[in-house]
Amino acid sequence: MSGGPDVVTLGEAMLRLSPPDHQRLEQSTSLDVNVGGAELSVAIGVARLGLRSAWVTKLPKTPLGRIIANHARAMEVDVSKIVWTDERRVGLYFLEFGAAPRPSSVIYDRKDSAASNLKPGDVDWKFLKGVKLFHISGITPALSETNRETTLHALKQAKRWGCRVSFDVNYRSKLWSPSEAELACTPIAKMADILIASDASSIWNVDKEPERMVKALKKKLGVPLVVTTKRADDGTFRSRISSIAVSDKRYESSRPYDVEVVDRLGTGDSFAAGFIYGYLTGGVQRGLDYGDAMAAFKVSTPGDSNYATKDEIDRLLASGPNLRIQR
Repeated sequence: MSGGPDVVTLGEAMLRLSPPDHQRLEQSTSLDVNVGGAELSVAIGVARLGLRSAWVTKLPKTPLGRIIANHARAMEVDVSKIVWTDERRVGLYFLEFGAAPRPSSVIYDRKDSAASNLKPGDVDWKFLKGVKLFHISGITPALSETNRETTLHALKQAKRWGCRVSFDVNYRSKLWSPSEAELACTPIAKMADILIASDASSIWNVDKEPERMVKALKKKLGVPLVVTTKRADDGTFRSRISSIAVSDKRYESSRPYDVEVVDRLGTGDSFAAGFIYGYLTGGVQRGLDYGDAMAAFKVSTPGDSNYATKDEIDRLLASGPNLRIQR
């Protein structure tokens, strides 16, 4: 990477193991392997759109750790800030794809991972000087007390060095309770410049309706800019993606996208990546438009990472979906 990163993210990545062809875990004799992690997915999405991104995490010096680092590197994410260790392990999660009426389900196997043991002093945060935006999510502080300390320390360092901060709530009920999340996430949100309010109503006592939710969170937490997606599902494989934001004025999607869902995981992270790119290169409305387009493209491909190119997203923004074969 020539020059420093524009965007830095912090968080854990895991190996995702999934039975093929919508099989149940107990019937499958093979598993597809993908790399998954909210903050890494954001770094990848930003890099695919043309900004320079770096990812901070902790990985063990094992083949599994190298799989994750190699994936990030291949997707043009700066991995020089990864902390390598001889201890602990890579986290795993098992994803069983559902089909109506059976929902998809996730089983985590991430206890005592190397990333959950990342300490504030493991990283020299001075490298954040000159970075345009630092991105974190509520998953990281949910992993351990050490990660909560690291998240707050990194956030303070980002503010010290003049970085704008985006915080995606990303509540995970399998990691902590709403009351635990509220206690940890409230001070983080109050220090953020941008709050991406996915699942925010799960931990703060606000209306679930998207527009009322973003307005309530802006008032409650004092965040300058609050953003959320508005996704409508019909109960099958179809969905509609759009978004809304509130700062000193109200913004909404220029155009919603009706999509067919191949893989939902990573959709919110793709929205966050698109929003960050658009916001940094043209403001809030451009952020919503790129966020929606990235999210819509993501659900069409398997895996957590978004393989869209900048040209594909620009064509989608210019003309909308085109389902004809491109010859």
